[in-house]
Amino acid sequence: MDLLRIIIAIFLPPLGVFLQEGLGKHFWINILLTLLGYIPGIVHAVWIIARR
Repeated sequence: MDLLRIIIAIFLPPLGVFLQEGLGKHFWINILLTLLGYIPGIVHAVWIIARR
């Protein structure tokens, strides 16, 4: 399941974080990072998913 979330996070970083954490602070941080730059959003999303 984590592999699927990581693949989703590569294409849509906020969706990957949402599937892992829900509508918490990490989701909103990821939205902001994705808007500022796609790569920081991906890095943050993969980090959130992989830390568990």
